[in-house]
Amino acid sequence: MAKSFLSFSATVILQAVANGYQYGFDIMDATGLPSGTVYPALRRLDDAGLVASKWERPQIAQRELRPPRKYYEMTSDGNAALAEAVKRYRVLDRPRAHARAVTPVRERG
Repeated sequence: MAKSFLSFSATVILQAVANGYQYGFDIMDATGLPSGTVYPALRRLDDAGLVASKWERPQIAQRELRPPRKYYEMTSDGNAALAEAVKRYRVLDRPRAHARAVTPVRERG
């Protein structure tokens, strides 16, 4: 995925990851995008090397009685792509008055 060809939704998702939102549901809450947009985009961003992913230890999920989470973090290429994309989508460079106050979950195993 070339830097200059990030879609608006991919840019918003990448921005959420850069802001500390680490797994799918967390990213969906932060962006307001549906799972059918977020998960395919995360796979494409991962395949393109813009984010790196890692499954949490199954014991953590079992202890919390939920499926394991796949956590995402920015790569240096992802940071560069995000900087370029934010220039193109200038609206993302400004704080949103209507942005939801969602606290990212930062616990990892």
